[in-house]
Amino acid sequence: MAARPARKPPKPHSAQVVRTERLTPHMQRVVLGGDGLADFSADTCTDHYVKLLFPVDGVTYPEPFDIQRIRAEYPREQWPVTRTYTVRAWDPELRHLTLDFVIHGDEGLAGPWALRVRPGETVRFLGPGGAYAPDPEADWHLLVGDESALPAIAAALEALPRGAEVRALVEISGPEEEQKIDSDAEVVWLHRGDRPVGEALVEAVRALRFPEGRMHAFVHGEASWVKELRRMLRVELQVPREAISISGYWRLGHDEDGWQASKQDWNARIEAEQEKNTNRQRAAA
Repeated sequence: MAARPARKPPKPHSAQVVRTERLTPHMQRVVLGGDGLADFSADTCTDHYVKLLFPVDGVTYPEPFDIQRIRAEYPREQWPVTRTYTVRAWDPELRHLTLDFVIHGDEGLAGPWALRVRPGETVRFLGPGGAYAPDPEADWHLLVGDESALPAIAAALEALPRGAEVRALVEISGPEEEQKIDSDAEVVWLHRGDRPVGEALVEAVRALRFPEGRMHAFVHGEASWVKELRRMLRVELQVPREAISISGYWRLGHDEDGWQASKQDWNARIEAEQEKNTNRQRAAA
């Protein structure tokens, strides 16, 4: 078997804040631009993401900025802190990169930064990554997520042709968090209120009557409820793995550093468990 080619390190970029906008009480938009985006592109996936780099207080990094050099020469605790955000939109002509941030008051790192950052400030990031775009050959599309997945779901809806068969369900805290999306597809906004995150989504998907034909699904958000829908789709309904983009963007009680450190093992364990259940069901049939 031929060896896999070495994975290229993520490409660093530098940009300036063009403008900011408060979309809803808990969603802040930051638009980046500048000459540093001359060789940036995000036009193949609707779940493209970038990893913002936040410098550690009191640490000065060499110029020109080189993340590989920093990781080779600096102790780990002095590496820039990364936070991952979906590309809401990319305008290649203006070279404008739009990112939307979920805001939880003063909690976290990136949310408070997005509220206080001002036009002209420099932002460094890595990317983009990404793996999903709506399959044009699919008969219908299932898009499911909480607030963290809303930028990717909105991008997918806007990429789909008018009249496409879509079932889009988005859980948000309340009606004030609904957003206007440039799509003719109906979005079912599920208002969480005081319920646990994802509970309404799991109920809604279980109650959904699936159209006929081949489905292509995008299911992302908090890891626990994603796990429940993964079991439903992969084990109960026997949906092929390649027909679903499904993953936990975040996990309740974990910051991104902790979740990213355990995410691969979590996903592998859940997939193995559900593969075993699928095989058991097939053997019993």
